[in-house]
Amino acid sequence: MLYPFAVGPDAQLLARTGGGVIWVAALLAAILPLEKLVAGDLEAGMFDQLHLRGISEEMTMAVRLLAHWLAFAPLLLLATLPAAALLGLDGQTTRTVVLGLLAGTPGLAAVGLAVAALTASLRGGAALAGLMVIPLAVPILIFGAGSLARPDPEALLLTGAISLALCAVSPFAAGAAIKAAREG
Repeated sequence: MLYPFAVGPDAQLLARTGGGVIWVAALLAAILPLEKLVAGDLEAGMFDQLHLRGISEEMTMAVRLLAHWLAFAPLLLLATLPAAALLGLDGQTTRTVVLGLLAGTPGLAAVGLAVAALTASLRGGAALAGLMVIPLAVPILIFGAGSLARPDPEALLLTGAISLALCAVSPFAAGAAIKAAREG
């Protein structure tokens, strides 16, 4: 909430840009745990043990996706209400931000999981993960924050569709990355 100190106390400017700031906070919240999301368990051999017990990497990654989303999104959604009040967002804008975050944060978690799995076996993978997530998350941010500019629901629906597609593909991509890291 240091944003008002950076742009000044102009209430109209804060209300106009506040929703976008909340979306950037959602992206940062999704990026923060990426370093520890997969790499530690890969090094410890947990994925090898799960594979020996007949649990597929895809199933493991689907559960990780849910866990990653639960770790940051509900608290972010809860923090959106006081943040909206501090930024001077009206009720309709706050509702749009919350609905957009509900639709978009699973996609942010899915992108984060896939990138964390891809970079888990690399030295310096944490720095690379952050650089990889940001461009992949841009469509979600564009449509999620773009839904604030126009009152029609199409941007929110597109955010949800992108998020749903990412949640469907991410466990398979992350599972394949874990298989490659485990075997290589």
